[in-house]
Amino acid sequence: MANSIAIDGPAGAGKSTIAKIVSKKLGFIYIDTGAMYRAMAVHLTRLGVDGNDFAAIEANIDSADISIGHENGEQVVYLNGENVNSQLRTEEVSSMASKSSANAKVREKLVELQRKQAKTTDVVMDGRDIGTVVLPDSNLKVYLTASSRVRAERRYKEMIEKGEQCDLDTIEKDIIERDHRDMTRENSPLKKADDAVEIDSSYMTIEEVADKIISLYNNL
Repeated sequence: MANSIAIDGPAGAGKSTIAKIVSKKLGFIYIDTGAMYRAMAVHLTRLGVDGNDFAAIEANIDSADISIGHENGEQVVYLNGENVNSQLRTEEVSSMASKSSANAKVREKLVELQRKQAKTTDVVMDGRDIGTVVLPDSNLKVYLTASSRVRAERRYKEMIEKGEQCDLDTIEKDIIERDHRDMTRENSPLKKADDAVEIDSSYMTIEEVADKIISLYNNL
């Protein structure tokens, strides 16, 4: 039976960054769930499906087999055995992903595929409901959080470095509102699993958080 680490938490807590480091250090596969949604969008786009036609989307999702692997140290997304990395960021695929990801049947299919891979491969997966819904039997569940102010400051710094105009208070307000939406949504709301270890990364470095998770895993 394969091993898995589930990392959940609010937006801006550093989940993806931490998950990638942890997976690399442990030799696990990092499951990029967002990339899987884009691979599904590639599949639907190739079939000429209208992104606004939910019935057509639902009729074509079962013919897609999507998984994550690595080649030469790089993450690779496979669609029916084909490396589709080069097609994940096109404008057409981005538009389709935005529309198709809102479909409950698409989500159900991808959760099924994520669980399928986790049964045979050691994985680290991050999101909002990995430990509560997607992989409830994970060896280690982590709820990674940070204060809304710290998360806003991180986002502010990223935007300033990109040359974008932004306001720290506005960013924090948006983060607080997003937290509320994520925690109160009807389907798979964001919440800490009962058996998850909570880590507040507000005053920790990325490496400190990663090392903490690895230590927790090694001491199971």
